[in-house]
Amino acid sequence: MVSHSVLASSHREAPNVTRFPTVDSTDFYAFNSYEDGRGDYVTLIANYIPLQDAYGGPNYFAMDPHAVYSIHIDNDGDAVEDITFQFRFTSSLPNDNQGAALMVGAEGEQKAVGVPLKNIGPISASNQTAANFSESYTVTMVSGAQSTGTASVVTNADAGTDTFAKPLDYIGNKTFTDAATYSEYADSFIYSASIANCEQMAKVFVGQRKDPFVVNLGKTFDLVNYVPVEGDSAPGADDGSGFPGGITQDDANDDLMDKNVTSIAIEVPKACITGSGNGSVGAWTTASLPQARILNPDASFANTEVNGGALTQVSRLGNPLVNELVIGLADKDKFSTAHPKDDGQFADYVTHPTLPELLNILFKDAVNTTLGTSIETLAPTNFPRTDLVTAFLTGFPGVNQLANVTASEMLRLNTGIAAVSADQQSAFGVAGDDLAGFPNGRRPGDDVVDIALRVVMGRLCYPVPVAGEDTDLGLCTPEDASVGNVPFTDGAPLDASMMMTSFPYLAMPLPGSE
Repeated sequence: MVSHSVLASSHREAPNVTRFPTVDSTDFYAFNSYEDGRGDYVTLIANYIPLQDAYGGPNYFAMDPHAVYSIHIDNDGDAVEDITFQFRFTSSLPNDNQGAALMVGAEGEQKAVGVPLKNIGPISASNQTAANFSESYTVTMVSGAQSTGTASVVTNADAGTDTFAKPLDYIGNKTFTDAATYSEYADSFIYSASIANCEQMAKVFVGQRKDPFVVNLGKTFDLVNYVPVEGDSAPGADDGSGFPGGITQDDANDDLMDKNVTSIAIEVPKACITGSGNGSVGAWTTASLPQARILNPDASFANTEVNGGALTQVSRLGNPLVNELVIGLADKDKFSTAHPKDDGQFADYVTHPTLPELLNILFKDAVNTTLGTSIETLAPTNFPRTDLVTAFLTGFPGVNQLANVTASEMLRLNTGIAAVSADQQSAFGVAGDDLAGFPNGRRPGDDVVDIALRVVMGRLCYPVPVAGEDTDLGLCTPEDASVGNVPFTDGAPLDASMMMTSFPYLAMPLPGSE
């Protein structure tokens, strides 16, 4: 019997994880690398620490040194990880964790006093002596289940060590001169990495990036305080010839336009992660903390608390938007701590989703009044929603379905489908006749908000383009989805041109000061 699950999570998605922003997974990406010459690689990016204001000094946004950040890969379809990359971080100050100090006072009365800032002068790729704070990390690969598998160290091939360094956040342009200087500085933290039993080198980068997620966040969670249908004849046409009063594409609709995020990125050879399966993999990210934390009442930089007990998963992310828009409030924290193999407990949320019903309650009368129609319900009527189960829980046969089928929430990627260059990608992924995009993995330029809105409202009940031909997927019928072919949107545009075309792909972070 196949069990069912749900989609996944992002920014501040569950009550408990909002108390632990350093381990809050915001977005997860898994895609066939589309950088020139990297067609034999897969890129995995796990973003953490949501809603970063670039000017958030003086401490900015360090990772939790007691957490374990993990990227999991299932390559046989049993919803249990076969490979896990674990990232562990260490923070330090110069001078034996005492930090940089300045001599203060009149001659003969001077004292060395520690400075309150993370740097005391300009920083560049060639001169980092003014840094007053640093983060390093290790990467461990676990083969087999994370708790019982075989661990091996991923080594920094550039430095010949077991550690990697993380750049300072983009403090501002007095510190880093300009965007080009920060880019050169950050790029110096992209490393070649050696993975056990893998002939080719991987790449690793951890650092601050511009938040790639694009969403009309405030209005969406205010009971969808806009008409979520394209108001132009085509996105960006600026002709008002779409749905009367519908929202139109505008960067101003992106509430994350001025936010940064912290990215954990690893690019690995396909041959080293696909195992003996069919070339498709499932992937997700988690963050875990020790079960017990005892605060030090006399804290210092290197001794703020004592941690102990078993590692406990506190966040989880595969597909986008699940915990925000699918999981019921009472189960959001449970979902954050659950494992894909146990996702049957959340079956009702995906087979009988509430979001379409909420949109029906909010908009049905207005739609009928505006159009002079008598649509009985805007929500799809095919229950259980096998279209959603296929899109998010089992994958599509011949596209991204794994060798074995265990319905579970993972981002599924067929490594055998060739990557599409950035200038040829459709922001609508598979629904845009681009099999290399979401929900076949997820690329940074895939507009998952619009895709998810359309899919949940029944887009897969209508033919979708496959290799240029409209194809009936046989999951449901147009009669099941009265508005399934409507161009639902949050009005916040996204495409691959907003990203870089090489690893780590995500755009440079915004500066804290121009």
